[in-house]
Parts: sequence; structure tokens; C-alpha cells
Amino acid sequence: PAVCLAIRINTFLSCSQYHKMYRTVKAVTGRQIFQPLHALRTAEKALLPGYHPFEWKPPLKNVSTNTEVGIIDGLSGLPLSIDDYPVDTIAKRFRYDAALVCALKDMEEEILEGMKAKNLDDYLSGPFTVVVKESCDGMGDVSEKHGSGPAVPEK
Repeated sequence: PAVCLAIRINTFLSCSQYHKMYRTVKAVTGRQIFQPLHALRTAEKALLPGYHPFEWKPPLKNVSTNTEVGIIDGLSGLPLSIDDYPVDTIAKRFRYDAALVCALKDMEEEILEGMKAKNLDDYLSGPFTVVVKESCDGMGDVSEKHGSGPAVPEK
């Protein structure tokens, strides 16, 4: 499904266009070469930020505890002028904390391998607490980067 999702995204096919292609190829060849659309949607959920549950301890003030935030319209909350963006601009962004969790999940195998290499096998079964410290990561004020929504305190 991930390969078919990449094909759909890289060729700029909408979901309905992909589904039409899927049906046509299956009817012509008699084989299911592409994955059905529902399989792509499942893969998409697993690959996008907002799919992995997590919690802030202590909870952050003015930040929703809902972690299923997914894609945010990248232009929402910004003053829009015809001169600012081309008509066909599509901007998507993710809540910072949800994107961070997704990145950690993507690196999970490498993190566990690193723990094994350091002889930390006793800790491999978790649970894990991730502490995000202040650093020179270039992110600046996260609430400013988001443009809208609740302010997220500095890391």
C-alpha cells in the first residue's frame, strides 16, 4: 500500500482518479496490480503525523490533549491576499508535537538498535518517556510557526 500511495501522490492523482485507474487496470488485466483505495487510506493514516497516541506530562496549558490532529490546512489563520499565494497553492502542515512523535516512531528501530549496541537490553520493552530539551534547532517560537491555534511553549 505504501508504494501505491507514493504513486498516487507523486503523480498528483486525486483519490477518485486513483480509484478509477485501479478499477480500469483490474478490469483490463484481470489482476489486482494496485491496492484498493481503502488500503491506501489506511497506509496514509499510519504514515502521517497524528496517528500515534501520546500525552504531555504535565499537560500543556491551552493545548488540546487530542493527538489525532492529522493534517492542518497550511494557510488557515493567515491573512490571504491574491498577491500572497498563487491560486492553486496547497499548503499542509502538522502540529509540532504530533510531527515530533511521528518522527520518533519512524526512528523507533534505529533507537532500539542503538540501545542494544549500548547494552541497554533490559530497557527495550519500555515504556519510554521522551524528554525534549531546549536546543538550537532553529524552530524558534512554535506558535509563531503555526500561524494559528494554541501557543505551544518552548521545548
